[in-house]
Amino acid sequence: MKQIRIFDTTLRDGEQSPGCSMNIKEKIDMARQLEMLGVDIIEAGVASASQGDFNSVRAVAKELRNARVTSLSRALTKDIDSTWEALRHAKYPRIHLLIPTSDFLLDSRLKKSRSDVLEQTAEMVRYAKKFCEDIEFSAEDATRSDPEFLAKVFEAAIDAGATVVNVPDSIGYALPEEYGNLIRFLRDSVKGAQHVLFSSHCHNDLGLAVANTLSAIQAGADEVQCTINGIGERAGNAALEEIVMALKTRPAFYDADTMIDTAQIYKTSRLLSTITGIKVQPNKAIVGESAFAQESDTLPPGMIAGSLPYMSMRPEEIGLTTNKIVLGKHSGRNAFNERVKELGYNVDFDIANMLFKRFKELADKKKTVGDRDIEALVRSILAQEIPKRYTLERYVINSGNTITPTSSITLNSAEGTKVEKVAIGFGPVDASFNAINKIVGRAVKLEEYSIGAVTEGRDAQGEVSVKISSEGATAKGYGLSTDVIEASILAYINAINNLIYEGTREEQ
Repeated sequence: MKQIRIFDTTLRDGEQSPGCSMNIKEKIDMARQLEMLGVDIIEAGVASASQGDFNSVRAVAKELRNARVTSLSRALTKDIDSTWEALRHAKYPRIHLLIPTSDFLLDSRLKKSRSDVLEQTAEMVRYAKKFCEDIEFSAEDATRSDPEFLAKVFEAAIDAGATVVNVPDSIGYALPEEYGNLIRFLRDSVKGAQHVLFSSHCHNDLGLAVANTLSAIQAGADEVQCTINGIGERAGNAALEEIVMALKTRPAFYDADTMIDTAQIYKTSRLLSTITGIKVQPNKAIVGESAFAQESDTLPPGMIAGSLPYMSMRPEEIGLTTNKIVLGKHSGRNAFNERVKELGYNVDFDIANMLFKRFKELADKKKTVGDRDIEALVRSILAQEIPKRYTLERYVINSGNTITPTSSITLNSAEGTKVEKVAIGFGPVDASFNAINKIVGRAVKLEEYSIGAVTEGRDAQGEVSVKISSEGATAKGYGLSTDVIEASILAYINAINNLIYEGTREEQ
């Protein structure tokens, strides 16, 4: 079968989605998981956009050993210079050039003629080629461009040394048959097309990003650009998990496959949700909580007996566990560590010890600890890896429907001192956050707050994610506890520590 390359742009186009910004550590963690997933190319950001973006791209480029690392760049020499400086440490670097080709963007934004664009394309691809052998050229707004002119632009890019040409549906405008026909036309009419790879990049404004991408594969696309959970600007991008599982589930129809380890899909989806704080909708295809659920009363007897296939895929194929294996307070270290490994997490000795301690604490509160509980513990520990300026010593809440909620918080500082402050608020969580703000001595605004249960039942752990801002900087935090107030406090402290850490890095 034809092997389709997966180009993941979660760290670039996905991060441009509102509320999805990531710090360097989060980008590295996500990039590592994408590499474990088997992604072929990882777009780490736009190195020329800012110093922070440059640092992130460079950090990811230095980190990865199997996947190609790329950064999007405008077709300008100064942007290409910055992009290459960030990518040059990558084992497999790729420069990704972008230039508009639709008449609308040429007139309204670029203020250039078609002949100017042809000249700039050839010149900038040749310039980038001096630094890097692997050059991808993208024609922005390709689906609203004149196909004949688009073919000429691609010919200029290929002649100048491009190794991949990308056909973006930048505003999610195309329909599947239309988009597939455009790919076929370009493959058949562009001179030198046989020497390069053709790539697709589809947005989901009409809900057709995955359908358009699959149409592109049928039309001869060699590479597809997508994101985890379909995140991205506006309505998002084509969802990696949906594309991959469509090919995996219907191999006879598409005669195409990928190098993706599908057992890593669910874990990758959950990691992204943890990092961004944005939950996946319950009925989201492949990775939604209800994707493999159905009311028992609506099922025919054959399905309940397991003899009829009423699902197009098995949950195990994407790495979704069903809590069949549970651990309790009497479970030993070896059994716990082995289960962590089976779930796909490779942690060092110190983190393993911390995890086992947290597991024992949780087992004292819950009768059984399932896989989803363990995964949540791992995520919470990994979220705390940055240097801790503050840690929680204790909290006392006084709340009720006839009194003003009051919270007393005591934090340990990195200098070894204990600081206690008391504050009131609209509720126990708000009061706790106000007390923490008093301790850290800065004005902090809560931008986002979300809470969810890890598993079912009254003893389920609560997962809390927050996003805060202070003096123009933003940071996210994550907390986990069977007590949702404690989880909220831990998430807020984690966000404060992240805010301080990121500020320190920028000063360096």
